[in-house]
Amino acid sequence: MIKQKVFTLFTLTLFLTSAYAQNSVNQFDEDGLRHGKWSKDYHNTKQKRYEGSFKHGKEIDSFKFYTLSSGKSVLSAIKVFNEKDSVADVTFLASNKKVISEGKMNGKRFMGKWTFYHKNSTAKMIVENYNDDGLLNGERFVYFKNGAVAESANYKNGKLDGESKWFSEQSALLRHTNYKDGELEGETINYDASGNITSEGNYIKSKKNGTWKYYKGGELSKEIDHTTQEVLFMKE
Repeated sequence: MIKQKVFTLFTLTLFLTSAYAQNSVNQFDEDGLRHGKWSKDYHNTKQKRYEGSFKHGKEIDSFKFYTLSSGKSVLSAIKVFNEKDSVADVTFLASNKKVISEGKMNGKRFMGKWTFYHKNSTAKMIVENYNDDGLLNGERFVYFKNGAVAESANYKNGKLDGESKWFSEQSALLRHTNYKDGELEGETINYDASGNITSEGNYIKSKKNGTWKYYKGGELSKEIDHTTQEVLFMKE
């Protein structure tokens, strides 16, 4: 009889422990705020949408987010939160678990430095910077897969502002131009793959202005005043 009671008590303990473990997920605190471990599935499925932990309504530590692919949950992002603010370290993943990009987010806004990678590679594709408003701000670089710079540019509050350059995969300068408040402004020089100038002149608010020179094979072929559209020189 004693053994039977002990066995019954043991079974009941296991049942209650299991029930408590299940009920300890998706709980609220006394103020109705999410607290502890949470896990949600996509509507009308058993496929996970996200999992992570809350502390009195605030996301903390690591959250995993999933997308549906062929009816199955696939890990697509990991966000690591702290308790001080809403900023998280974020990593976006491809379905094969390769890192697509990584940086910081505040809600849905990108912040600070972000790095994007070439497909199925650890080689950097884009490195850019964002301000606290989620706008591109500062330097932005685009890279070829071999590591050479393809583009370099500068941004201010989401708009191109300052010097911009384009390069070939062999690092030859192809275009050197300037922007102001998102518009082409000032001198622009274009080059061919051999380093010869193909055209040069100035822009004002993205429109060609004044005299532009055009070259073929390294030699001046024509000059056009783009303010008046007058041809000043044409090589015969």
